[in-house]
Amino acid sequence: MAGHSKFKNIQHRKGAQDRKRAKVFDKLAKEITVAAKMGMPDPDMNPRLRLAIANAKAANMPNDRIDRAVKSGSPGGDDDKIYEDVRYEGYGPGGVAIIVDALTDNRNRTAAEVRTAFTKNGGTLGETGSVGFMFERIGQIVYPVAVASEEKIFEAAVESGAENVENDGEFYEITTNPDDFAAVREAIEEKFGAAESAGLTWKPQTTATPTEEQAATLMKLIDALEDCDDVQSVSSNVELDDTVMEKLMAS
Repeated sequence: MAGHSKFKNIQHRKGAQDRKRAKVFDKLAKEITVAAKMGMPDPDMNPRLRLAIANAKAANMPNDRIDRAVKSGSPGGDDDKIYEDVRYEGYGPGGVAIIVDALTDNRNRTAAEVRTAFTKNGGTLGETGSVGFMFERIGQIVYPVAVASEEKIFEAAVESGAENVENDGEFYEITTNPDDFAAVREAIEEKFGAAESAGLTWKPQTTATPTEEQAATLMKLIDALEDCDDVQSVSSNVELDDTVMEKLMAS
């Protein structure tokens, strides 16, 4: 259970997303509301809601905003929309594969916005399954290396039923089967506190390395997709070295 983690690049994207705090909070609130609507409004009885609340707290979302989102999706709440999870797949500049997960009450609106983002930023929206085969769905739990020794993290991961642990020198990345994610996350967080990030994600089986120019356009595409209100997450198989990533983040 060792190897090299690509989490550093993910952190750069997370930092860019965090600067759009209001929009991030809106998306977290929507996920909480939908989780409450689709299951029980009690997080102890609803794993999706429990994870949504944990992610909101990790993003420093105010407790009163979290409570309002739960009430909005609870029986008798003020949100009467019917939401569904929708997934889009396509390619960005440099042949980078992209998966877009959305939560929408209007498929036509969301599809149009996602298609426009791809078209205007050098990408191509594909059919369902066009890039999905290049990714594996996993649970991902991330901690900074300062939280504990690798031996302790490894031991806790094994005991909790995790599948793998990687250490890139800055972060531990613990991965799980999606079905085991909730149980593993709770067991790990009992020992080490709240994770840096935790959630279900798409792990690429192969990576693409665009040129610096292509990467700049790719970042615009990802930003445009993340700006769509219905888009909850954007995953790709891009791999950039630190120098290129730092230039892009500074521009």
